[in-house]
This record gives sequence, structure tokens and C-alpha cells, in this order.
Amino acid sequence: MSITSAPQRDSLPRATARLQLHRDFTLTQACELVDYYATLGISHLYLSPILTARPGSTHGYDVVDATGINPELGGEKPLRKLCALLHERGMGLIVDIVPNHMATGHHNLWWQDVLRWGRGSRYAEWFDINWEAADPALRGKVLLPFLGQPYAQALQAGDINLCFDEQHGQFYFAHYEHRFPLRPQDYAELLITAGSERLQPAIDIFSASDLAGANAEQQAASGWQLLRELAQDEEGMADIDAALGAFSANQPHGAEVLHALLERQHYRLSCWRNAADEINWRRFFEVSELVGMRVENEEVFEALHAEIFRLYADGLIDGLRIDHIDGLADPGAYARRLRQRLKGLRADHEPYLIAEKILGRGESMPAEWQLDGTTGYEFMDQVAALLHDPEGKPVLDEAWRSVCGHGAAATLSQELNRGGERANAQPAAAHFSDPAAVGSSVYIADGCDLSDFEQIVRSARRDLLARNFAAEFNTLVMTLHQLARATLATRDMSLMSIRRALAELLVHFPVYRTYGTAEGMPAAERETLACAGIAASATLHAADHASLHVLEGWLGADMLSGHSDELRRGLQLQAITRFQQLTPPLTAKSVEDTAFYRYGRLLSRNEVGSDPAQLSISVQQFHQLAQQRLHEIPHTLLTTATHDHKRGEDARMRLAALSEIPEEWRTMLQHWRQLNAGVVQATAGEHGAIDGADECMLYQSLIGAWPEGMKADNENLMPLQQLAQRMVQWQRKALREAKRRSDWVAPQLPYEQACERFTEALLCDPGVDAHHHPFLLELQKFVERLAPLGAINSLTQCMLRMCTPGVPDLYQGGELWDFSLVDPDNRRAVDFALRARSLDNASQRPVSLRDWQPGASKLQLIRAVLAYRRGHADLFARGEYLPLQVQGQRAAHVIAFARLHEGQAVLVICTRLSGRLLALDASGTDCLPLVSSETWGDTCIVLPPELRTLRGQGDDLKWRSVLTSGNGSLGQLDLAGEEQHCHIRIGEILGSLPVELLELH
Repeated sequence: MSITSAPQRDSLPRATARLQLHRDFTLTQACELVDYYATLGISHLYLSPILTARPGSTHGYDVVDATGINPELGGEKPLRKLCALLHERGMGLIVDIVPNHMATGHHNLWWQDVLRWGRGSRYAEWFDINWEAADPALRGKVLLPFLGQPYAQALQAGDINLCFDEQHGQFYFAHYEHRFPLRPQDYAELLITAGSERLQPAIDIFSASDLAGANAEQQAASGWQLLRELAQDEEGMADIDAALGAFSANQPHGAEVLHALLERQHYRLSCWRNAADEINWRRFFEVSELVGMRVENEEVFEALHAEIFRLYADGLIDGLRIDHIDGLADPGAYARRLRQRLKGLRADHEPYLIAEKILGRGESMPAEWQLDGTTGYEFMDQVAALLHDPEGKPVLDEAWRSVCGHGAAATLSQELNRGGERANAQPAAAHFSDPAAVGSSVYIADGCDLSDFEQIVRSARRDLLARNFAAEFNTLVMTLHQLARATLATRDMSLMSIRRALAELLVHFPVYRTYGTAEGMPAAERETLACAGIAASATLHAADHASLHVLEGWLGADMLSGHSDELRRGLQLQAITRFQQLTPPLTAKSVEDTAFYRYGRLLSRNEVGSDPAQLSISVQQFHQLAQQRLHEIPHTLLTTATHDHKRGEDARMRLAALSEIPEEWRTMLQHWRQLNAGVVQATAGEHGAIDGADECMLYQSLIGAWPEGMKADNENLMPLQQLAQRMVQWQRKALREAKRRSDWVAPQLPYEQACERFTEALLCDPGVDAHHHPFLLELQKFVERLAPLGAINSLTQCMLRMCTPGVPDLYQGGELWDFSLVDPDNRRAVDFALRARSLDNASQRPVSLRDWQPGASKLQLIRAVLAYRRGHADLFARGEYLPLQVQGQRAAHVIAFARLHEGQAVLVICTRLSGRLLALDASGTDCLPLVSSETWGDTCIVLPPELRTLRGQGDDLKWRSVLTSGNGSLGQLDLAGEEQHCHIRIGEILGSLPVELLELH
């Protein structure tokens, strides 16, 4: 049957294309791509944030002004032109918005106002600032951890200066690019030091009692205007400079006077290293340049969205992507409010709303949020897991264990002193494979086993709580302690017991967050919290179990319903909110930004939204998840690449093929480590060489990123040098994210440089080692061996993205092969001219494998399927998803399903796990990404009775290929003990392509 419960929505996207805008790729350039994407079959462009971001932003998530279109993107005029062009072609626009946070700094006028007026600012409650911090030095103040060195050193060195802005008539403190406003109440004292009669009118204004009252802003504005006028006069400017001179570090006692002035401000300057320990405002993850917004406040909600609402009301925007929805205090209430607000602006239009939300295993998008779905991370995980071979797991496990070993005792907290350099530290690691090999020693953070992903995550969580999120953790602990003291039964719960119990609960928390509110917590999420409590109790001392039980109840919203004690109710709600806003960044940083860079069994599973511990899922599981998606969120995005992915969708699929040839990979890995042992030694520094884990992950990354068709022995070395630059950039980020041998807070340059020398020696410095070229040639040949397998995986992934329930999303440039690495590599400029030429060629012929190496087959497939979707939109948007039975010798290597709607039907047939099948046919550069008809043998698809309704009386059911225009009739298959069924032989259908889309008629 078809999905009929949801109302028909003509405004729904059919297929989207994500574009990353910045000053080098503006709205004007996006206009130039409308025809291209229209021809490709895209219905909606899907833009990164368009509101005014910090100057030079490459992504747009650091918004400083929510009231206008970013001038670096061209402003509103090209936006309106883009929308006009889209509308001419029947297309629409989806825009990314950032309700969770804004960027700090002097470009953010709301933030500057808070720093200038403190709690008296009209925006004081807009930002998520804890004005009542436990630290007396921060009560009523904002911590600003932006100094490059400790405060005292910066002050004495003259790195903090009092300056004057002539354009605005305002004083501010400057520290390199940072500007911190002087509170108006201090202007008079500053100006008096000049001893000038010319400044007296301004002194009088800033001395007025109104400066602390209701007219303070108006009074200060008058004073600033007078200072602007004085600055136009040479003598007046000289007087202002004289006033500034008294606060210069170059003057006797100047630093002391400057310090006294700074102490009176509504903020406290400190070294950037203090942020994790002391910050008293909510950040985006651990980024101190991004401050959390209280969007649950109606005034903040309206101000942050005013420009977006205007554009939507004008018909320019059709839908929104909500960034980091889990960072909000109440995501469900926000999403519902947003939908209702938008519907009120255009009664004839239903907005398309999706959220960046990572769903854990078994987790669903809450229906009450009234969202159309997510950005598609869960599909990216599911389709990738489907294309990994479960039989490869034991060999892959063993290969990774042989690299990293067990029980290494080196601990990050011992090895890495974040307060200073570790110049004299020596590796305290165990040696595994070859004790004589420099690169075989592996640091294992906190003594955890690098072959146990879950243990790596728990270890990372502990370290992040103790260091990176210490301030947020402490604030939550203090809130819970206040709650304990406010209740008679829990007044003896100690601060330290609460700290220990809460830490274990956070370490074992299994999903991104729960969603408790003043109304309570859903039963399923309460169960999630209970499970975390059970896991925590196993590692928590028995003396703290009682505290853990109480915390679990409080954070699970026990006591809230009908509670009359407003103090305790307020503290509990505050604790729940802070807990729920801490678990998402803690989870993301411990999993995606730490464990993914420590665990290297197979990097194709280390992807946002995925669980690397789960190598694969079955075809049956994939079908079940697709059917669930159809009934729960049928219009969710389906993506296989994003601006945040760890590696490109086709690099991922090439690496996935290693699971199909695990013994071959294990042998190759061992061989390369032996072959390159001399290079490891030659590139070692005084503190060691690249270790086994990092070496293994480098080889995998090289395999994934190796450009299709690149030759290692080419006389033109530029491609190898470019690859080396990309790999070094990736490697530096990987090492720091892993936090085993280096990190962002205290980079360990000797180890990083040793790894960089090794990488460059392999790729573009043959003089380091005589065996250099053999490795490169072997790498090239091994990639050529994998390429057809990876291409089959990629084409299957592409087909499933476009045909399973949901809205297919294409990341910029992904029409051709994408072998990119993590950002910024995945945000490099796209050669759209090349893609336009390929699209012109694709439009003139059926899909084929003739030009598969440069990715033309992928683009042809996308164009053909999206063109068909354009003419059969309801079939894919509302049609039933029907798994098909596959029988025969190679049944495990096929995934097949039908989409049915009101008499229309298509069959989708894809090849999977072709590693062993292709080995039966051919190998090397001449091998096509295609399993031969002979190899398929008796494998066939059995069509169910539901498809008989498509056949007229006395007519045979026929098929037509959407991709090649091939056609035929269905055969009859006798099943033991059953009536005849229609069937299709795989060898007849997949004779020229590894995937097919068949229309039945």
C-alpha cells in the first residue's frame, strides 16, 4: 500500500544539492549553477548559512549579525536573483540556520553590548551566561578567555592596550585582533587624566547619574557623539591621546592603572587555556569563539529569526535546516514554534524543516517535534554498513590488534602536560610486532585497548570531562549540590560524591541526549537514562551508588510533576537542561573527534553518525530500516556526504571493499610496514617516529584519497606533491583530534614533524629510502585492484540514496568521484565546468561504464534516476517500499526492492559485496566494475503477488530499464510447494551495469 496518512505537500523537495557559500564562492556564483542543477534533476538548492558571519568565515556557522544577509556572499540582491532563477525552473531554496549559538567578538554588536553594560544590557539574558557563577571573581561578569598568554604576562608585555575608536567615539581594550569595550561609567575617570578643558563637556555627560539609570544608553550615545566630534579636531584628538597615555604599559605604573581599570569591567580577561576550566557561559562544543543563545526566550527567538522570517514571508525560502538542534534547551518546543511561526507567514505553504540530529542505534526522531526529518546521517551509516562484509570482521580485528597490541601503559594525562611543553618526555609505550622497529611502539591514552572501540570512547569521555568540559561539568555538579542541599532527604549528599556519580553517568551515557522538560521525560528516554545508570554502577564505588540513584531520578525528571517548592523545581529544571546540553558535545567530541582518530580497524566505518564497532548490517536489516523510515519520516534527507564528513563518499566505499578482501589487506599491511621500516627509522626524530596505529591509518587514508587514474611513476610530480599536502594536513588534524601523541591545546611538534616527514618521504622524497618507488607502485596497483570494487559500492550507494524512502541529497561536486578527506579538504573548490561538460555528455547517451574511472558513470546514473523521479515524484515520495526475495547461488550479493504507488512500480536492483565475484572474472586496470552474467549463474529475484495487480488480464508483465532503455518480459519460476511466481534473472538484468532501475508495465 501507499502512504496516505500524511497530507499531500506540493512544496516537498524531490532532490536537494548542498552548496557551501563563502567569500570565494558567493550567491552570484550559485546563480550560475541553477541551469546545471536543473538539468541534473535537483528540485531544491540547499545553502550553508547566509546570515552575516565573522569576516572571512569559510562555513557561515559563526554568525555575528542575524539581521542581514552576509555581505561577503553578495548580500540580498544576488539572493533574490538566485531565487528568481530557481523559480523560473520550478525549483526552490532551503537554507541552513544556526539557532544554537553566535560568534563572539567585536563584530557581534549584541555581544559587545553585554560586555559594555554587563547585566544592565538589554541582551544580558540573550546569551547563555551564568551570571551567578560559584567563583566570586566571576559573579556578575563574563569570562573572556582570549589572551594568548597568562593575564599578568600579557599586561606587563603591553599586549593589552586601551584604544580609541574615532569612528564611534568609544574606548576599548585591544589584544591583537580582539576588542573589548570600556564600560561607559569609566569614561569620565579616563578623560579627567588628560587635564583638558576641551574634554569637560564629555566628562560631565559620562559623570551624570543617568548613566546608571533608564536613560543610560541615550546619555552614553550623547557622550560618544561629542567624542566623535572632538576627534575631528587635531587638538581634541591630542587630548584624547593624552588621556590614553596614562594607561599605557610604557608609563610608570601604567600596567597597574590599566589593571585597576580592567578589574572594574563587566568581564574578566584570562588566558585561552583557562576556558575549559573556568568559562561561565555555554559554548558550542569547546569552541570559545561561539557562545550559546537562549533561543527558548521568545524575544531571542524572534530576533535570531527575524531576517529568515522576512525572507520566508517574501517567498524566497521554502525550507530550513536547523543546525545542532540538540544544543537547544528544548528542541521539541523550538521545532514546533518554528513551524507554527512559518505557517503563519505563508498560509498556503507548508515549510520543509529538517534538523541536524544524529540518531543512535534504535533511536527515532520524536514525532511531536513536527519535523520532516534529519539531515541524513543515519542513512549514511546504514547504507555504508550494508556494503561492508561481515565475514571480514575477524581478520580485520586481528590485523588491527597486530598493529596496536594490548595493554600499552602510556597514559595521555601522564605524557601530556597541558600546562606546558613536553620537551623532555620519552615514549613509555610497549612494542608489538617488531621490537626493533621504531614505528611499532604505540601510545594508548589512559591505558585503554585501542582494539576496543567502546573502551576508547569511555576513556575519551573521562579525559574530556576532566579537561575540555571541566567548567560545564563543574557548573552542573554545583547545581546538583544546591538541589541536594535544598532537600531534607538529600542534604548529606556530598559535593564529591555527586561529582563521582555524575562523571560515571556521563561516561556511560549511550546517546546524544534525553529530552526532559517541565512536563517530565518520555518513558523511552527515562529507560535510556536508567540503562546508563546501570552501566555506571558497575564502575562506580558502592559507596556512591545512593548518590547515583538520586541523580538518575532528578535528571530523569522525577519530582517535577506538581511540585510546589519553586526553588527545588527551578534547580532541578536547571540541572536537567544543563545535563542535556552537556551530553551532546561530550558525545560528539569523545566519539567523532577523538575515538574516530584512535580506532583504525577500518576507517570507512569511522563516519559521523556511525558506530565503528558495528562493521555491517544485513540486507534484511537495511530493508527494515527503510520501511521504518517510510512510515516515520518519509521526507527526511538521505545523504552520503556532508561538509562535516570524515572522508568522501567514494573514498569510504573504496575502503569498504577492504572488508571483502580482508586477508589480502592484512598481508599488504604487514608487507608495507616491513617495506617502509627503513623510512620510519630515517624520518624519526629525537622523540620517536610514527607509531603503528598512525602508520596503519595513514595507509588507509592514502588508499581512500588516491585519485582515480593517478600513476606513481609519472614524470610530473605535481599530483604526488598535491596529495602529500592534503595528507599532511589531514594527518596533523588526525593526530591532534586523537589526543594520543599530540593535541590542539599543546601540540607535540616533534612527533607531528616525524609523521609529516614519513608521509612526505613516501609520496615525494625518494631520496630518503631506496624502497620508496616500490611502495608507491604497490600502492597504485592495490588501489587499482580496489577501484572496481569501490566503484560498484559507490554506484550501489548512489542508487539506494536516490530510490529508498526519503529525499536524496547531493553534496557539492559529489556527482563525480569524491575521494576527499575531512574538512577543510572536503570543502575545496569544485570544478563545476568539468561537471557541466560531463553532464552534457551524459544527457546524450544511456548510462554505461565506458568512462567509469573519472566518475562519468556516477554522474550519468544520478541524472537518469533524478530525471525519472521528476516524472514520478509521488511514486518515490509516497510509494510503498517492498523488499524482494533473491534466490540462487549469489543471492547474498544482491539487494532488491520495489517502489509501488497507484498502479506504478519500479524495481531497484543493486550489487553488493562483489570482492570475491570480481576476482572470478578479472583484475587489474582492465577490470570493469561489473560482475559477469556467467558469475551470477542461477541468481534471480522472485516477484511477490503484490506486483500482479500491475498486469492486465492476459498480459505478461514487462520491464523497461530506466538507465539503458533495455526491456524484456518476466519469466516464470516454479517454487517447491507453491504456485508459479514471476522472476528476473540477475545475469540478464545486470549485464552492463552493477545497478538497475526497472519500470514494470
